[in-house]
Amino acid sequence: MAIQIIRKNQQARGEFNGGEILENKPIGFPREGGHLTPYSNLFYWAHAWSDNGSTIPLHPHQGFEILSFVIKGSIEHFDTKLNKWITLEKGAAQIIRAGNGISHSEKINAAGHMFQIWFDPSLEKTMQQDASYNDYSIDELPIKKEEGKETIIYKGAGSPLQMDSPGVEIYSTTFEAGVHELSVEEEKFGSFYIVEGNINIGEEELKQDDYFIVESDAKTMEVIEKTTIFWIVSPTKLAYDTYAERLKNQWQS
Repeated sequence: MAIQIIRKNQQARGEFNGGEILENKPIGFPREGGHLTPYSNLFYWAHAWSDNGSTIPLHPHQGFEILSFVIKGSIEHFDTKLNKWITLEKGAAQIIRAGNGISHSEKINAAGHMFQIWFDPSLEKTMQQDASYNDYSIDELPIKKEEGKETIIYKGAGSPLQMDSPGVEIYSTTFEAGVHELSVEEEKFGSFYIVEGNINIGEEELKQDDYFIVESDAKTMEVIEKTTIFWIVSPTKLAYDTYAERLKNQWQS
């Protein structure tokens, strides 16, 4: 497929506490607008940050797998499973398998940035399971160093992070300036978010907070300056109907 680009100004927007926490969302909720709707088992993707620090109050979840990644600074997390606050520093990952129900609260500390990404597993299975939680510091995650790039493996070979959502791989790669190839396997989507830096793919220039999708293909990109890209591999086809597909069918009926 041709590359699909969702630039920052085409993404949904959100905020909490009167703008103390701001968000741009490549995949937002339907009411929030934005050019992109859920696909594969990716249901929601938000980049959230706070200049001065702020807390999102306790709220419930069921069924979904909710992953958080600390991009800059630190965040704090509380949930009704562990019943205590935990601090996560830059590079850390956290997974909440919401199962049959859990409530949690998050604080983004001053100058903190995070991704929160919801995955859409088979709810027939996950709604029958108790909620569970894991967090991983950057020191617990494998890091692959190759010529001109370095990759944190959040979900993939050697990573301790386990998910119910099938076929998911999650990485953050920092590329040095130069020419690099992005390769996505057959029957897979590659979803890429530019955390910082800028690149050219063909005639398209992409900058910080731009997002793009590649399906079953390889793309050559020119990295203009040192650039960090957070990226997810997910299946083009699933063996179950996702919650997003059910919602879509309800809206169309």
